[in-house]
Amino acid sequence: MDSRKPLDARAAALMLMLCLIWSLQQILLKATADAIAPTLQIALRSGVGAVLVWLFMRWRGMRVQWGDGSWRPGLAVGTLFALEFLLVGESINHTSAAHVVVFLYSAPVFAALGLHWKLPSERLVPLQWLGIALAFAGIALAFLGGGKPSKAAGAAMLLGDLLALAAGVAWGATTVAIRTMRLASLPAAQTLLYQLATGFALLLPAAFLLGQTRFEPTPLAWAGLAFQSVLVCFVSFLVWFWLLTQYLASRLGVFSFMTPIFGVVFGAWLLSEPIEPNFLAGALMVLAGVLLVSGYGWLKSLRRPA
Repeated sequence: MDSRKPLDARAAALMLMLCLIWSLQQILLKATADAIAPTLQIALRSGVGAVLVWLFMRWRGMRVQWGDGSWRPGLAVGTLFALEFLLVGESINHTSAAHVVVFLYSAPVFAALGLHWKLPSERLVPLQWLGIALAFAGIALAFLGGGKPSKAAGAAMLLGDLLALAAGVAWGATTVAIRTMRLASLPAAQTLLYQLATGFALLLPAAFLLGQTRFEPTPLAWAGLAFQSVLVCFVSFLVWFWLLTQYLASRLGVFSFMTPIFGVVFGAWLLSEPIEPNFLAGALMVLAGVLLVSGYGWLKSLRRPA
């Protein structure tokens, strides 16, 4: 019997904290881009996060399992993780943080499509297909929501949006890989360690190859790197995995939809990013579609009699 429970006040408070932290990832990458290149910052935060997770595992008496061959799917998932954040780092250089967070959080739609194909238990129902159609319509509308910038600026923003959407596809593929490979039976901390360590090993040379090595040690740059390394890569991910062991995943997933909403609000407030009407309408359609796809179990439970 599944012992996980619906959200209570503690879980809701923790999820609110996580959504705030996750929504600030792209905001800080954009805010500190002049001092530290986004790809380099993501590589460094992955390395620091990997060390912190390893120390946490040692403190808890957890051993990294190598002999069972789990490193192979771990390397595959880590490569997808690195690809996702390489695309995020590059997209930040071309488009707004609000655009990045909305397109990145289309990932559940792509994960649902992959799981529908790979796992019979994850077959999509008509309402979820409606959500996918709504999400893709929202993506199409959001791509048109760039106002009337110059031709060069519009092309750059379109490239950034496409890179952010591709990052969402990579994130969705990572979810499918974790669900369908033997990693599903490993401790969450070890799966996270695989992703962070591989991400660091691949993203650091990628930053040098792309010329994304700018690092001016300003207080804002150090503060951003500390936030990304400690709060995002270590604390928030471990808290998220713990919540998944205690509470129903469908409830947590629905709550996490607040992240892109916070991202758009913080982008407008902290970075003075404009919110174009078409983009806002498209973003709301994407979120509604993701809600129908990922929150179907929760919506179904609401229809049941008490």
